[in-house]
Amino acid sequence: MPNSRSRPRQGAGSGAGAAGRDELVSRSLQSAEHCLGAQDFGTAYAHYLLVLSLAPELKDDVKETFQYTLFRWAEELDALSRTQDLLGCYEQALELFPDDEVICNSMGEHLFRMGFRDEAAGYFRKAVKLNPDFSDAKENFYRVANWLVERWHFIMLNDTKRNTIYNAAIQKAVCLGSKSVLDIGAGTGILSMFAKKAGAHAVYACELSKTMYELACDVVAANKMEAGIKLLHMKSLDIEIPKHIPERVSLVVTETVDAGLFGEGIVESLIHAWEHLLLQPKAKGENGNCEKYGKVIPASAVIFGMAVECAEIRRHHRVCVKDVAGICLPTNVKFQSPACSSVDAEETIEPYTTEKMSRVPGGYLALTECFEIMTVDFNNLQELKSLATRKPDKISTPVIKEGVLDAVVVWFVLQLDEEHSLSTSPNEETCWEQAVYPVHDLADYWIKPGDQVMMEVSCQDCYLRIQGISVFNSEHEMDVGKSFTKNEDLLCVGNEAELCSALANLQTSKPDAAEQTCVLESTEIALLNNAPYHEGFKMAMRKVLSSLTPEKVGQATDTQCQRKGMSCGSGQSGSEQSVPEPFYVLDVSEGFSVLPVMAGTLGQVRPYSSVEKEQHRTALDLISDASHFPRETLEFWLRHVEDESAVLQRPKSDKLWSVIILDVIEPSGLIQQEIMEKAAISRCLLQSGGKIFPQYVLMFGLLVESQTLVEESAVQGTERTLGLNIAPFINQFQVRICKSGQVTAIPFWYHLYLDDEIRLDTSSEASHWKQAAVVLDNPIQVEMGDELVLNVQHHKSNVSITVKQ
Repeated sequence: MPNSRSRPRQGAGSGAGAAGRDELVSRSLQSAEHCLGAQDFGTAYAHYLLVLSLAPELKDDVKETFQYTLFRWAEELDALSRTQDLLGCYEQALELFPDDEVICNSMGEHLFRMGFRDEAAGYFRKAVKLNPDFSDAKENFYRVANWLVERWHFIMLNDTKRNTIYNAAIQKAVCLGSKSVLDIGAGTGILSMFAKKAGAHAVYACELSKTMYELACDVVAANKMEAGIKLLHMKSLDIEIPKHIPERVSLVVTETVDAGLFGEGIVESLIHAWEHLLLQPKAKGENGNCEKYGKVIPASAVIFGMAVECAEIRRHHRVCVKDVAGICLPTNVKFQSPACSSVDAEETIEPYTTEKMSRVPGGYLALTECFEIMTVDFNNLQELKSLATRKPDKISTPVIKEGVLDAVVVWFVLQLDEEHSLSTSPNEETCWEQAVYPVHDLADYWIKPGDQVMMEVSCQDCYLRIQGISVFNSEHEMDVGKSFTKNEDLLCVGNEAELCSALANLQTSKPDAAEQTCVLESTEIALLNNAPYHEGFKMAMRKVLSSLTPEKVGQATDTQCQRKGMSCGSGQSGSEQSVPEPFYVLDVSEGFSVLPVMAGTLGQVRPYSSVEKEQHRTALDLISDASHFPRETLEFWLRHVEDESAVLQRPKSDKLWSVIILDVIEPSGLIQQEIMEKAAISRCLLQSGGKIFPQYVLMFGLLVESQTLVEESAVQGTERTLGLNIAPFINQFQVRICKSGQVTAIPFWYHLYLDDEIRLDTSSEASHWKQAAVVLDNPIQVEMGDELVLNVQHHKSNVSITVKQ
């Protein structure tokens, strides 16, 4: 607690009123300090508010203690879910200290945890402006910027070809008479500014994101077009005439299309636009001034697809192992990635993921020719309305190369008008990624020429859905999806140990066992496929437990196979006194982890898992059964605590943890927030000889040159945006990139040491971690033999890197 015993300054006023005020201030300060000593932070905070309202000249004297009191009181309010009171306290504090970067940053942290990302970004941004060297605020702003201004904005604005073609199509439409324009999903406002420069009389632009709307306001003003472009902070579906715009417009421009074309709601927004905001379309063969008719840019799109083999997609979307370091994955647990989830799922999830296929690690192999999936006319209202109700189309395409069927990759050609088009094909140099539909639920993924890949295509709930992917082998006239694998090496299955495991499952599994679907993030699936990770943890845990009581663990592991199906630690003689006290192992990994089950198979161990989702807990129970590990021995820690932050506690009042497993690195490649605080708490909860995993971490970096990372992190000048001044505004939201490439930057990765001998490398091919990178604001020219000085700072789980020549 800061040590502040401030008193009113002498002579601060005159007369009885001033004396009375000074006395009240003095008493309030004493009461505040007494309350702090008793940890009554709410009352102390109230006393400080009174002091500062009566004696604002004391602000500098009590600032540090006031901050401390505010933060501790806010923690209590947060724990009690008193959200309004918490925000009210911060608003009062910022009225008193409007330029305090520490309070601004803390307010942003609370708002971000509550889900108010736009508002949080405003406070982080203000804190950085107040103190550019405030590393906590900078790191917070970088993290929230990833949410608010996704990196595709930078890539898109740097795509000169895309900007030029959109500008030409808009210019042509305006010149032909489309003088009133609505830009739907304006982003930075670049399409609106194209329309204004082309000579449009009235330009309206709507943007739902508060951050992007404010950014667009700044950009439009900087380009001296604020008088000619009316910006609306709202969804286009909420625009009303004449409340928001005076009359129907003759042209709608939009690029609310994602890698799967429909995922940003273009169909819904254009149906509403045609019905409420656009003039009627020009009939075929009809002549006349375009000002009288409605039109949309883009005019139409053609969607294409291709079946591919890709090991990188496979390891992120299909569990390719039957056994994880001795832990059996039972056949009645069906793992799926979110991209494989059914349309009937409770939550509406994008039925695809995205990849830049030209840069995917390890590359890909095309197994079919590209085939046409669907066409859509954005200028035809009836066609747009029929998309969601149309029956699924059945598509069949011949296989041209032998390989493993991992995914169907999708892209499209966007026809802006009769003359101008953009392709998002993986063969094009473009800002676009491709939509990826991972293939699952086939017994055999190996296909060859002569086979047919079949699928059903629909546009349910305004997403392009490719479902029911199967393979037809005309030679044998059977669905290959029902046969067994023929190439075990490529499918990650088929060796002798796995065959034995499969036979064991056939002998012990109940034929009517209920199937449990377990939806995992792609990084969680990649983690299950990461054999070195699990083997490393198994060896490290065994070494720790053996060092604590060598004879006990040795006996337990030697007799493990003989006790299959028997309760762990149950005495044969019925004497409970003969049962040794178990070791306690706590796994606080983020997301799904089988490490607690693995720990439970190492002897007399009571493992605790911190998984949150009920389907994940059920899956771990079934995995415990399949591994002959009594499921009742596995505890789910969050069932025992109401507050998730209390997860690092003692298992019992008189016991300590033998092993605590921490997640140190996020899947993105950044250090986990508050990991140092968790590690400090963990050290206090270990029994003598117990260990925290990992025991220590080494960070590595590499100076590289890559134009790709530059274009993914910042808009490069005005030439890319055809002379429009956008870069200085959106570049405030430069983000940390999570893919290595070739740019003037410092990619970094880690070696996680479970002990002095067992090491995990986050840059390995099997790693489920990505690599993050610091992109330099200004490239540094170097010659061979030059030396650069790197300043690396680590503070509160945040790492900052600067380079000096």
